[in-house]
Amino acid sequence: VQLQAFGGGLVQAGGSLRLSCAASGGTFSWYDMGWFRQAPGKEREFVSAINWSGGSTHYADSVKGRFTISRDNVKNTVYLQMNSLKPEDTAVYYCAARVRRSGSNWSLESLYNYWGQGTQVTVSS
Repeated sequence: VQLQAFGGGLVQAGGSLRLSCAASGGTFSWYDMGWFRQAPGKEREFVSAINWSGGSTHYADSVKGRFTISRDNVKNTVYLQMNSLKPEDTAVYYCAARVRRSGSNWSLESLYNYWGQGTQVTVSS
């Protein structure tokens, strides 16, 4: 599976962006999808995840209530709508796919089989 993330950019604090991640080369509905981010000088961290059907979503506490993950299994795309952006949201955002599974551990990077190249999000104060 190949993943391509796009939609990043420069936005002022309080603004919004929508990231997209297009998948190809596999059956999209076989995969749960996640978003992670890495800020300069920091470890990569979990942001959000969605199960294969879109019926279950999960968020890091830092983005809960501001970000919304969704997916379109016809367009083979997962989205991350980011509202009320803060300077601390500045990071490279990565999408990732894991073969669908039951249970939790949504934030565990090692469970994700495929990664996109990342898209930069910069939030100015």
